[in-house]
Amino acid sequence: MTGSTRFNTKNFWTLVSLAILVGTEIVGVALAAGWAIAGLFGLGTTIGYALMAAFTMIGLYGLMLFMRRAAEVEPVRG
Repeated sequence: MTGSTRFNTKNFWTLVSLAILVGTEIVGVALAAGWAIAGLFGLGTTIGYALMAAFTMIGLYGLMLFMRRAAEVEPVRG
C-alpha cells in the first residue's frame, strides 16, 4: 500500500490566488494588444477579434506553463 499524502490547503489557495491574479492580467493584456494592433493598422473589427482571440490563446498557454512551474514550487500534495 502506498503512503498517503496530505492535501496542503495553504499551497492550494496560494496557487488559486496566483492563477486568478496572473490570469486576469494576461487576458487583459492580450485583449488590449489585439484591440490596439487592429486599431493602429485599421484592420477592422473581425481581424481585431481574431487577434484578440489569438493573443488570448497564446497568453493562456503561457499561464498554463507558469502554473505548472508554480505547482512544482508550491506542491499541493505532500
